[in-house]
Amino acid sequence: MRLRLLVVSLLSVSFLGALDHTVVSTSLATIAGDLGALEQMSWVVVGYTLSSTVLLPVIGKLGDAIGPRLVFLTALVAFLAASALCGFAPDMGWLVVARIVQGAASAGLQLMSQTILAHVTSPRERPRYMAIIGAAFPIAILVGPVLGGLITDYWGWRWVFWINVPVGVAALALAVAAVPHIDAAPRRRFDVAGAVAFTISLVALVVAVSWIGEPATATTALIAFLVAALAFAAFLLAELKAEEPIVPLGMLRNRTIAAGLTLSAIIGVGLFSVTAYLPTYFQMAYGTSVTVSGLVPIATVFGMLVSNLATGALASRSGRYRVFAITGTGLAATGLLVMAFLPVGLPLWVPMIVMFVVGVGTGSFMSLIIAVVQSSVSRRELGTATASVNLVRQIGATVTTAVIGGVIAAGVAPLLPDEFDIATLTPQLVHAAPPAAQLAVAEIYTSVFAPIFIGLAAAYLVGLAAAVLLPAGRLPEHQPAAVDAEPLPA
Repeated sequence: MRLRLLVVSLLSVSFLGALDHTVVSTSLATIAGDLGALEQMSWVVVGYTLSSTVLLPVIGKLGDAIGPRLVFLTALVAFLAASALCGFAPDMGWLVVARIVQGAASAGLQLMSQTILAHVTSPRERPRYMAIIGAAFPIAILVGPVLGGLITDYWGWRWVFWINVPVGVAALALAVAAVPHIDAAPRRRFDVAGAVAFTISLVALVVAVSWIGEPATATTALIAFLVAALAFAAFLLAELKAEEPIVPLGMLRNRTIAAGLTLSAIIGVGLFSVTAYLPTYFQMAYGTSVTVSGLVPIATVFGMLVSNLATGALASRSGRYRVFAITGTGLAATGLLVMAFLPVGLPLWVPMIVMFVVGVGTGSFMSLIIAVVQSSVSRRELGTATASVNLVRQIGATVTTAVIGGVIAAGVAPLLPDEFDIATLTPQLVHAAPPAAQLAVAEIYTSVFAPIFIGLAAAYLVGLAAAVLLPAGRLPEHQPAAVDAEPLPA
């Protein structure tokens, strides 16, 4: 009973953090217009995403150093305070700063939920519970945009943030009662140099990838690439010398961890990166409305949700995990290859089924691989290992999203018919054009997206190789070097 209460608490908090990432998307234009800062609109999302990614290894190490319960509760309080401040924002600068804090706190909620669950469950039962917690993200993708639109239309955009406060206070009360005390690892000097160098390298990398496609910012992007490379070199040097590195490079000598990190990165590279562009693709290539174009991402996420829960339960029952990773990467690679060769003019249900299969393949190891990596480290390293799995996924998604955006822009612009201008091109303009022009645009987007789908399929084939390299066997019954919290009774 105590474990079930804890799972309910962690699921509610994880869902709150995941929902806040998706619920804002439909209200962005309203927020920017109300605050009179349309040109700064993207920073509401970028600031949140960057802070939630950059601080993952720091938060993971803090969880190991001072205990995940304290970090979790602190992150929840910070999330509620930042949500309130977002709602009271008088200008865009205030909102962006509050969103940065909110993103960092959300990372703490997600990461510590997984870490706490790892401390109080055995490796064998962990996939089932990890899948339940992991379901928060796909559910948030499904309901977030609609919920954000309804709140903005009927209550105003500020309630998109304020609604977190009463829900979060209830979740906080439940968490205080449900989350157990977990002993921290022996304290050592915190790796400040590694944390700073990593932050600089990642921020510079995201800036460089985002700006490299624009002629006006190309020089700045090249400088940012140089800064990222130098900072990353400094980060590696710091990790090799640090007594307690925030990312222990020695973990990569473990084949299970190395393969698991590769598989996690593939999820970010292969699927999370492209979902943002799928609606645009179907609006242009299939001539669908904005509303109808969202059906394909919904089918993808629904497939991910179903297989995530199913494989979590099956892996806990049998202890086997390798078969799900091999089958999942193979399914996703096949689905993306099919997407690359679908001809123009097919009914929408065809790509919906194909992308559902891609979602099923991805979901089959999305949460499971976290449990597998956690089973390969000692309890004192659970926070760090969990952070590493999430970190490579986030970086893969962030960098590949920017790359795909650049490929689309560079590929579409020179091929457009004369009556269209890439700077003002919208689905509405295309749908109002003569049939011949619509067909031309559809063929352009199909030709541009085909190599993108092939590239993403190749990424999943790399994941398939990593899955094959996972050691055969079953998840163990006990965590290595168990020195603190005991598994809770179910």
